[in-house]
Amino acid sequence: MLQTIPQLRSFAQSQRQSGKRVGLVPTMGALHEGHLSLVKLSQEQCDTTVVSIFVNPTQFGPNEDFAKYPRTLENDLRLLETHGSPAVFVPNAAEMYPNGFDTSIRVGNVALPFEGAIRPGHFDGVATVVLKLFLASQADAAFFGQKDFQQLCVIKKMVADLNVPIEIVMGPTIREPDGLAMSSRNRYLSPDDRCRAAVLSQSLFAAERMIIRENIRQAEAIKQKISDHILAAGGMTIDYVSVADSLTLRELETIDRQTVILLAARIGAIRLIDNVLVENAV
Repeated sequence: MLQTIPQLRSFAQSQRQSGKRVGLVPTMGALHEGHLSLVKLSQEQCDTTVVSIFVNPTQFGPNEDFAKYPRTLENDLRLLETHGSPAVFVPNAAEMYPNGFDTSIRVGNVALPFEGAIRPGHFDGVATVVLKLFLASQADAAFFGQKDFQQLCVIKKMVADLNVPIEIVMGPTIREPDGLAMSSRNRYLSPDDRCRAAVLSQSLFAAERMIIRENIRQAEAIKQKISDHILAAGGMTIDYVSVADSLTLRELETIDRQTVILLAARIGAIRLIDNVLVENAV
């Protein structure tokens, strides 16, 4: 287990000097099959995989669940052992943000709507810690899940704008048998709320069918259908439902290009996000 940036950098340099392609899977721990699918994807595409486990304080707002975020390091390490024992980087906060740290990354328009509007400063924290991980690991490729689609867009934009020499690879959303997107926060749902939460993915899949099979192209009709479906299940409030350009995240009125449908909803105190990418919407 690597715990300092110099240790990670030294390890990465030794791998690269041996001609190995290095993959990075950034996580905040509490690993589940979604994370492990990214580890597997990295192992398929790279010679060496590094998994980082760090609950990043700078991406949490003052009223968010940083203190309560699940920390399951021993179990995470056991899970990774069963998946080929990749190198694991587990820094503490002082290692990532030493005394006097006073620099951050701000990504522009793609970070502003949706999660950015509801969680001000969130993506500044994400972009800053991810860039630090990229620089420390010297990875050739980094692997992120589609579930956090806006985060993926933010990271791609940062990499493009700052000419960071790394490939960004998207892994598919991994779902429970009933369709619920896997998330570290799912464990906090009561049994009744857990059953109710399946409506989120059901509404997205129904919207996807409306576009592809019924050729419905009015974004407002799609959003209304999703909202009606979620609210009919009861016990939920909606933060947003959006039909957007999959590259820029600009909201669409007419679906005439590759489209992403994103939503965020609250079930009690638990906030969940999900999306579907409609690649053949043109």
